[in-house]
Amino acid sequence: MSSSFGMPLAAAAGLLFGVLLWFLSPLKVAVLIVAMVIGLNLLRRPLLGLLLFAVIATFLPYSTISIGVRTTVSELLILVVWACVMFQNIFEEPRTKQAAGPTERYVLALILFSAFPFLVGQLTVNAEGSGIANWIRWLANVSLLFLVARLVHDEPTRERMVQALLLGTLAMLLLSLPIFLVERSAAAINPLLTKLGYATLDEVIRDTSGAVFLRMGSPWIHPNTLGGAMALVLPLALCYGITRQSWRRALGISAGVLGVIALLLSGSRGALVSLAVVLVWMAVRRVPFTGRLLLTGSALGLLLVLSYPPLQERISTMFEFSDASTSVRFDEYANFPRAMAAYPFGIGFKVEPPVPGTDLLGISNLWLNFIYRLGLPGMLLFIAATWSWWKETRPRSARIDLTSDNAIWLGTTAGLLAALFSGLFDHYFGFQPVLVGLFWIMIALNLQESRRLRATDQAIAEGDSAQPQRT
Repeated sequence: MSSSFGMPLAAAAGLLFGVLLWFLSPLKVAVLIVAMVIGLNLLRRPLLGLLLFAVIATFLPYSTISIGVRTTVSELLILVVWACVMFQNIFEEPRTKQAAGPTERYVLALILFSAFPFLVGQLTVNAEGSGIANWIRWLANVSLLFLVARLVHDEPTRERMVQALLLGTLAMLLLSLPIFLVERSAAAINPLLTKLGYATLDEVIRDTSGAVFLRMGSPWIHPNTLGGAMALVLPLALCYGITRQSWRRALGISAGVLGVIALLLSGSRGALVSLAVVLVWMAVRRVPFTGRLLLTGSALGLLLVLSYPPLQERISTMFEFSDASTSVRFDEYANFPRAMAAYPFGIGFKVEPPVPGTDLLGISNLWLNFIYRLGLPGMLLFIAATWSWWKETRPRSARIDLTSDNAIWLGTTAGLLAALFSGLFDHYFGFQPVLVGLFWIMIALNLQESRRLRATDQAIAEGDSAQPQRT
């Protein structure tokens, strides 16, 4: 923001708060002053807001605030950052933007198309719910792909973005693990989360305090959602920690090791299988340290299972076809054609599947959930976007060397592959608030790193070809 606005703005602010002192208590005026200072800093540097989102979204993802409608603090921050970016566009010269690739164009098409099933759902789904608010929240989360491309311009800002994600993750783990290890109950963290603004906690915890109360509770509320978040972030934490020095190494390794423990205690089958598959893929690509990670993780898991009997029971029944959640998933697949026939254009955003008042079931599959919400075209657009991402970021050689230069690319690639593979078992990365936002942040960071590495390799190749041949 231009410094020419400084004096008039300071005078107007002084006059405003002087008047407010006549009507409000000094404490409330002080809170307003602090809020204004934060707001002005965000107007000058919207990147700070994006970094704050990365910390809060991984630390307290579902802490809420009421602004007419109740929304998470994380998603409100996205809207505030976009407002700051638009404000800058009015008063400042536009900054250079990175060229958008096919992935960004497919995601934009998905965003534009979502207006159609949104309208259809508003007209055809007879249920209570704020479809407009839910649609805006989903748009805000997906728009993080474009927000990162706009604000994260270079390697230092990407480093800060990764550090913010890992700081929030580490804070979440340091909050959750001690409570669970002492109380051995998923519901033990509930009173603290209620104080931290978790307004709808009781409805969700009613499920986790029953059949899965021995699994780990966290600010992600449900153990399966915690598992999904860990599957997305853990590879980045470990790749980053292994290749950095000093406090950065400690940050990455701490988040990675504690995240492995949390993942095991969450008992999320989809996340565990997904990370195991990705680790095998990395081992096939001969990524350094992968074998050690597999051995260390197996040893740590065995030690944890031997020392925690409830986890032994969970592991023993985890992959049985007679398991209750497995049976429910088979029923969901069997009944899904009926849901498609009932809502061929999707149910939109008014409610979560299944529609209340019907005998239909939801679906625990990332791609089929897109059909449920946005219809078949919505799923095809999502597949096109993720396939375009993979074509652009996939490894170009059989062997991958983990270095400080490619650690963010490899970590985000592995995390995104784990997230997509887990889509066979869970649907969180399609429409789950906040978690889907982290997914698109990872896509954005990965695309930027992939394009940078490719440009570097191309420049090196052109430099080598330009050198005169010796005879």
